[in-house]
Amino acid sequence: MQRKTAFVTGATGLLGSNLCRSLVEQGWQVRGLARSIDKANRFLGNSGVEFVQGDIADVSGFAAALQGVDVVFHTAAFFREYYQPGRHWETMKHLNVDATIALLQAAEKQGVKRVVFTSSSGVIQPHPDRAASETAPYNSFAEKNLYFKTKVLAEQAIYRFLDRSPMDVVMILPGWMMGPGDAAPTSAGKLVLDLWAGKLPGLIDGGACLTDVRDVAAAMITAADRGSRGERYLVAGPLVTMKEIALGLEAIGGVKAPRWAIPSGLALAIAAVLETWASWTGGVNPMPLAGVQTLMEKANLNSAKAQRELGAAFRPLAETLQDTVAWYQANGYLETHKRRVRFGTRRSQRRRTREQSV
Repeated sequence: MQRKTAFVTGATGLLGSNLCRSLVEQGWQVRGLARSIDKANRFLGNSGVEFVQGDIADVSGFAAALQGVDVVFHTAAFFREYYQPGRHWETMKHLNVDATIALLQAAEKQGVKRVVFTSSSGVIQPHPDRAASETAPYNSFAEKNLYFKTKVLAEQAIYRFLDRSPMDVVMILPGWMMGPGDAAPTSAGKLVLDLWAGKLPGLIDGGACLTDVRDVAAAMITAADRGSRGERYLVAGPLVTMKEIALGLEAIGGVKAPRWAIPSGLALAIAAVLETWASWTGGVNPMPLAGVQTLMEKANLNSAKAQRELGAAFRPLAETLQDTVAWYQANGYLETHKRRVRFGTRRSQRRRTREQSV
């Protein structure tokens, strides 16, 4: 039987890298889009993935590599810098909305039958008294959280595309992802590193539906076969608080969890002051206001549809934390992070304007 061929955008990101590995393990031929082949080889060099050098900002530059592809898995997105002050909107919209439609159009021309698009659970308006599902309206907070806003716009643009195209597009809405392979690191990975290094004096009263990235990857692969055209699937684990994450890490390695609970008002005030400081100085806000507000929302989400139709399942928090720490340990992140904290090493934290993950 001929193997299916997948094309994965954002192949070196947290979700993209785990997705590539899972696809190969399940017998797929995989082409992974990466801006840096060196980085791709460093983290996925022995994975069996065929790397395609390119940038989601310029779909025409890699469109030919879509020929012969059965399913495109679109995970690439601009997400990190939206937390920081600055003029990021036009870049975000181009990469997260316009480039998504350009990718769909290019895939259609090359005869691709299905695309699995990575949206965000942040587009869902949470309910105050129960877990919200895909039937909830778009999140009103998306007007403030620009990453969520681009995902809302991307979903709406995809529906318009489907009105005039026979192509299948399935949308996956992951929760707050954590897991091994978080090289960037994302906000979840940075939280693990900071807690492990004892860098956080306290914890805010916040949380999110934390989801192991490998569980999201598994649901996406199933969606390639069983997902319904135009449907959205929330793939978000149970609501987990910051305190539970910290205590989970304490149980794994004896790193003492912060005991001070930062009052919500104080946390927002500190974040706002740091936001202003970063805007004036051009520096990086270590406590982004949008991130604090998102965690304080403690959105509870219902993934029953993905569990029913895609067989989505969520592993225990302890397993995710254990495997995340093990990956960071194996790749030298933990000692390096501790040294930076201990000796006060200052290094610019400015990140790439495009992060190949969700």
